Formats: sequence, C-alpha cells, structure tokens
Amino acid sequence: MKKLRCAILDDYQDISTKIADWAPLHEQVDVVVFREHFSQQDALVAAVADCEVIVIMRERTPFPKALFEKLPRLKLLVTSGMRNAAIDVAAAAAHGVTVCGTASSSEPPAELTWALLLALARNVVGENVAFRRSGPWQSSVGIDLQGKRLGLLGLGKIGSKVAKVGAAFGMDVVAWSPNLTDARAAEVGVTRAASKEALLETSDFVSIHLVLGERSRGLIGRAELERMRPTAFLINTSRAQIVEQPALVEALTRGTIAGAAVDVFEVEPVPEGDVLRTLPTLLATPHLGYVSRNNYATYFREAVEDIQAFLAGSPIRKLS
Repeated sequence: MKKLRCAILDDYQDISTKIADWAPLHEQVDVVVFREHFSQQDALVAAVADCEVIVIMRERTPFPKALFEKLPRLKLLVTSGMRNAAIDVAAAAAHGVTVCGTASSSEPPAELTWALLLALARNVVGENVAFRRSGPWQSSVGIDLQGKRLGLLGLGKIGSKVAKVGAAFGMDVVAWSPNLTDARAAEVGVTRAASKEALLETSDFVSIHLVLGERSRGLIGRAELERMRPTAFLINTSRAQIVEQPALVEALTRGTIAGAAVDVFEVEPVPEGDVLRTLPTLLATPHLGYVSRNNYATYFREAVEDIQAFLAGSPIRKLS
C-alpha cells in the first residue's frame, strides 16, 4: 500500500519528531518536517501539494479558503490546541478536510507573562546587555511590585493564574472584561474594575488575557493608551490584534506609557527592519507563550494520535 505523506510546518526548533514517538505511523505515513516558515502561499503550496496530512503549530501558518483550494490532496489538518482562528474550518469541511486539535496547557503563557512583567519592572534586559558589553555597573532603579496595582483585561484560565501570582507578590489585583461579574472576580480573589477605563487609569501594570473576537479586536487604541499612567507598563501575551499597533508604537515613541512587553504580532515572524524592532522601551519575545517542553510533548504526541485515529476511520478531537 502506498504511504500517505505528512508535512509538519513551522517546527522552528526541529523538535517535533524528537519529543514524540512517530514510529506507530511509519508503515502508513512518510513524515517531512519544515523548520522554516513559508511567508508566501505559493511556496507553501509547492512544498506540501503532495501531502494528505499536514500538522501545523498554532496560528503560525494560516489556512484560509484559498489555501484549501490549492491543496486538493489534503485530507487531514492537525493543529496544536483546540482553537485556531487562522483556520477556515468551514472551507476545510467544504473541501473534505478533517480538522483535529490537541490539548494545550494554560500554565506556560501565564508563566511567560510573569517573566516579561518582572523583566520590565527590574530592567533585566537592559542590565544584562550592559553587563555583557562591559557597560555601567547598575544603570537603573527597579520597580517594587509590592503594593502596585496589576490590572488584568480578562480573567479566564490564564488571567486567573496570573492574578494568583500577583497576589503572592502583594499586588493589588483588579480585573475587567465585558462579561466579568463580581462573583467571578471574588472567586479568583481579585476586585472587578468598574470599567475598562477605570482599570487603565489606575493600574501600574496592565496585562491582556482575552480571546480575540469582534469585541476584543482593537480594544486598546490611542485613547485607551492615553488613559494609562505615564509610569505604567502594558503586557500582551494574548493576541496582537487586541492592541492597535500604530497606537502602541506612538505611545512608546512619545513616552505616553513607560514601556510594554509583547509576545504576539500581527505578522509573524516580524519582518527585518520593522519599527517594533527599534523601540527601546519595548520588550519583545517571538511568540513564546505556549512554547514549553510539556506543551510541545502534548502537541506532537496527540498529533500522532489524531493521525492514527483518522487512518482508523474514527477521527478524534475534531474542531467544529
């Protein structure tokens, strides 16, 4: 029997076939791994046109209707996580493509949020750069977290974990989202802010933990950033489109806010020469929120299980 062909896309760390056991598929499937991101759709199509199965990492490579139309051999698309806004699931169904997902942990993005917040508060990157370049021995004065206000936009799985760490640091934690209730806030041990505006105006650190949707897209723009304190910091490990990028660039350039830490971008990887790469008060990481050994082990182990189930005629973890 002729083997199916499976492509694994955007495996930046070349870890997919090392962190999970793909041996159960060897008799039925040939696996090819692509480490480099395909920024042009035509190049992607040329590389995977002969594949019946494709495994993708989160939203690194979008799968719109136009792409499904160019991949008539594709039968199974596996994404890490059980939600991927970059996949046109309706188009997949129309083209006879089954879409399956995997489990994903909320701990890694919560942990990264704190890595970024702490790095901002204590100027970790700037002091480390100075150390390596034999620069000034101490050039900054850190910000104490004890007694500062942490404002959370979103109090779901990730936001609630971030809230508990804030409380452990002795911070005054407040939260807001369109549907947040006093009862839910009290359940997590935080105070519900009266409004988004009130949260922005009174917080020393504002961290975003919302799902991208019509109500959250562009939620933070120029007017919202101007409401923040000039000594305040913004952290976004959620989705880039929640914050209007031109407004953030302007705020950081003008010093409207003290700084920001961002792990998500409208275009990934961020192009060379992009203005975001030049802002001294921006701490940026290349979308590391979900990138951890435990998450990766889950993603690729369950990707193998998804493929096995599909080949057996009983797909599991299907996305609707």
